[in-house]
Amino acid sequence: MQIRGSRVLITGATGGIGHAIAHAFADRGAELVLTGRRVEVLGPLAEQTGARAVPADLADSDGVAALLAAAGPVDIVVANAALPASGLLTDYSIEQIDRALDVNLRAPILTARLLAEPLIAQGRGHLVFVSSISGKLASPRASLYNATKFGLRGFAQALRQDLAPHGIGVSTIFPGFVRDAGMFADAGVPAAFGMGTSSPEQVAEAVCLGVERNVGEIDVATPQTRLGVLLAGLAPGLAARVQRLAGADKIAATMSDAQRAKR
Repeated sequence: MQIRGSRVLITGATGGIGHAIAHAFADRGAELVLTGRRVEVLGPLAEQTGARAVPADLADSDGVAALLAAAGPVDIVVANAALPASGLLTDYSIEQIDRALDVNLRAPILTARLLAEPLIAQGRGHLVFVSSISGKLASPRASLYNATKFGLRGFAQALRQDLAPHGIGVSTIFPGFVRDAGMFADAGVPAAFGMGTSSPEQVAEAVCLGVERNVGEIDVATPQTRLGVLLAGLAPGLAARVQRLAGADKIAATMSDAQRAKR
């Protein structure tokens, strides 16, 4: 699908990866609607990219419907908003679990539900779901986050089959360790030794590629991380042991403590 001239809604635009995605689409001539919770960040970004800003909190029960009503007709949606949801499940209250599920899984699903019929009617469109390599590779102290990202992958795969006959594309992007933006950067946690990192701009380019070429899934990760994903698919128990040896438990504990306030 051609991005230039298309109307594009990007959720979670106020984060570092969201910034990069917004600039990538603006550079390609898209007409942007950006949304996020931090108004003080959203406004300047909208000015930089020539976008319209629509503040929204997707954890609200009516947040998605209100956002789409305010955004108006769109051709492309990039569902990038997410909560870290790291930590032991027993550390979460019921309300915090609901919030993570609402933002990370319910909001993308509801967005697709509310937009599917208008997109089908116009015979063109594309939905992009920004997941995580955690949607393919489980890790310690991330059961809730893994659940949302694994769930998003399954949803997107099936939805892609359902919408393909109508000319609607569906892509899912799986970033690994991202430097200078995203969960690890926000928490000040370095990637595991020897794993390497990707840039926010690489994630943004993958999102654009998914739209332009209608690619179903794109991993934005180093060869080492991709190997870990492959191992997890073939031998999850062995993959878990390798993660422990690489210090995943310590990294996960540090992440959980740093992101506790974002639950």
